[in-house]
This record gives sequence, structure tokens and C-alpha cells, in this order.
Amino acid sequence: MDCFKLFEQTKKKLFFIAGPCVLENLDLALKVGEELAEIRNKLGVTIVFKSSFDKANRTSLESFRGPGLDLGLKWLEKIKKITELPVLTDYHLPEQANVVAEVADILQVPAFLCRQTDLLIAGAKTNRIVNIKKGQFIAPWDMKAVVGKVESFGNKKIWLTERGFSFGYNNLVVDMRSVPLMAELGYPVVFDATHSVQIPGGRGTSSGGNREFVPCLAKAAVAAGASGVFMEVHPDPDKALCDGPNSWPLNQTYSLMKKLLEIWEVVYEK
Repeated sequence: MDCFKLFEQTKKKLFFIAGPCVLENLDLALKVGEELAEIRNKLGVTIVFKSSFDKANRTSLESFRGPGLDLGLKWLEKIKKITELPVLTDYHLPEQANVVAEVADILQVPAFLCRQTDLLIAGAKTNRIVNIKKGQFIAPWDMKAVVGKVESFGNKKIWLTERGFSFGYNNLVVDMRSVPLMAELGYPVVFDATHSVQIPGGRGTSSGGNREFVPCLAKAAVAAGASGVFMEVHPDPDKALCDGPNSWPLNQTYSLMKKLLEIWEVVYEK
């Protein structure tokens, strides 16, 4: 897919990033991708398929991380071909950027790594869209310096993602002012509706979450000016191998996306 064309599309109408947190197996990921492609066709919106080939920041060493770089990219490439959805995935090391960019339309910088200069530069140089998740530890206005690192290498295809701020131990809160504040930097702002209801490390060896608050926060973010909504979705969240407690059920995804699109149209359509 033409990344410039995709980037311009996402500046004009509410878009979605969705998929299972991690690539558990090809069949499950493809099932989710095909369902998302149907939703795209019904709603006439841009949906980006998201899933990670490796979750390098899991709470426990025993936690499932994914199939790894090589196999994960093969699966993502197949999903992209069959569903015709653009693909987004994380990268964790500068040397991964070019390899990931051969398949992914969007390279995602994880929140914990959003200030890592070499990682940002590597992503910028691929000339793909770079989705930078705002760290749970920095203010929205601090993203100006982060954006500047990518811009300095000539890449102005940037998304900024709000995913909550650490508020004490094992807790996140969302300040909706972050959406318009980051939008002032001139790039689309995405709201991560599922990670924002996460309880980091809340289960001791894994993170917990309160998925019942996903619709509430997503609606508020769209009303506040978010250009996109990020949701990790799964056919059976309680059995997901990663981030299940905060993942949204796949069979409820269409109705939530439809409602969010209706809110966007009321607020922004003329």
C-alpha cells in the first residue's frame, strides 16, 4: 500500500487500528483480520491490522511473547495479502526496522521506548508511517522532542498514540487534554482504548485490565478530537495469551466502531 496515500486518508476520517495483542497462531490472526476486513467494508473506513511478532516487554519471563521476527512477518504478510488491510507491528531494536518495513505499512514504537533516539531514527529512515506511543511517564508536550527526532530525517508521516499515564502503582489514568495537546504538533492522534484500561503488573506475573471501560474512554477520545482509535481485539479475550483482561471482544467490535464513527460524524462532519 502507498504509505503516503494511507497517511493522507487517515487525516480526513476517523480510522481504526485493531487486532490481537500478539500473533498467537496464524489461523486466529487470519480470522480476526478477515472479520476486520468485513467491518471495513460495511463501515467504509480505514482499518489497520495490528499484531506483534514479539512482546519484548512482558511482565514475566514465562509469558508468551509470540512467534518471533521471521515467522511473525511471514504471517503478517499473508494476512495483509488475503485481507488487503494495511499492517502495523512493533519493532524493538533499530536493526529490525528495515526488515519490518518490508511487510508493515506502519512501524510502531512501543510506549516504553518512545524516547529511544536510535529506534526513532531507524523507523524514520524506512519512510513508512511511524506510530509513536506516548510513554506512560511523559507529558503530551514532551512528545515535541520525540517528533522532532523523526522529522529531522525527513519523515513527516507520524501518528502519536495516547495510552494513559502512570498514576501510582499498577494504575493508569487518561487525561483527555492530551489529545488536543498532541494534535497541536500537527499529526493525527490515536487513542489506545484498550491499553488505557490496563492494570500494569496487576496480576503479579501479568497485567490486569478493566475492558468494560473501553467504550466510555474511546467515545470521550473521539469527542476530544482523536483521529484514530486503537483496540486490541480477540475472539475470546479471557483465553488470550497476552493482554486478555483489557482486550475487546471481536464480536462486539463492529457495534463499537459504528458508534464511534457516529460520534465522529456528529462532532466533525459539516
